[in-house]
Amino acid sequence: MKRFVRRAAVIAALVAAPALASAPAFAADSAASKPKVSTSAMTQLETEVVRLTNVQRTAKGCPALRIDDRLIKAARAHSADMVAERFFDHTGSNGSTFVAREVAAGYPKRGASAENIAWGYRTAQEVVSRWMNSPGHRANILNCGSIAVGVGVAYTAGGAPYYTQDFGRI
Repeated sequence: MKRFVRRAAVIAALVAAPALASAPAFAADSAASKPKVSTSAMTQLETEVVRLTNVQRTAKGCPALRIDDRLIKAARAHSADMVAERFFDHTGSNGSTFVAREVAAGYPKRGASAENIAWGYRTAQEVVSRWMNSPGHRANILNCGSIAVGVGVAYTAGGAPYYTQDFGRI
């Protein structure tokens, strides 16, 4: 009888083990358990993207970009739009272009220069390195005619960052 009870206990433990093992993984994957990124941390990440962009530019003979609040506003709005509407594109959910978004943020239309976007990269170094390894993004960064920049980062509920980097000539 003891042998039967012991065997039943072992079988019950083996049956229950997968259910118990999967419970913490499910809880860890829920959106409610994801850490929130502070505004300060986002601002630091945005500033670091600009710093690393300027390292690339000055190494190639271009002047460092100055940060423009209007371009930051346009970039943050586009990143937030991509997160909220679940898409990844230079065209906004309302059909807007980067020029229209920069103008809506108060930047002069004739000054709009270019835009880079990216998602999923966890650090500023990763995103700038990726842009520098992409011919179109690299050309935007190394365009010496651009003199201003704004970077905006927004996060999905799952913690994935979406980046927008808007450039200006004025």
